[in-house]
Amino acid sequence: MRLRDLIVAAIGSVVAVSLAHAQQLSDRQKGRILARQVCAECHAVGRQGRRSPNSEAPSFVAVASTPGMTEMALNVFFQTSHRAMPNLILTSDQKREIIAYILSLRR
Repeated sequence: MRLRDLIVAAIGSVVAVSLAHAQQLSDRQKGRILARQVCAECHAVGRQGRRSPNSEAPSFVAVASTPGMTEMALNVFFQTSHRAMPNLILTSDQKREIIAYILSLRR
């Protein structure tokens, strides 16, 4: 392989990784905004780890820091009815964004 081909391939790889990273940040940012709009009435959604307005609702930091918490576990949570939580109707993208935000809060 010629030097030029190697350089082009390397630049392409860097651009692909950068775009993937930018998309991930975008999901977290969207999730943070959505959490403030939809979840903050009951949950502490910020990094400060304050108490949630509803004492039965864990903070997002606590959820993220739960041992074994994964994207799959949060997906299952969002698909299951909970007695103390209203049934939210979220799109797949909204769920993905909130999950990305919650997991970004992991300590």
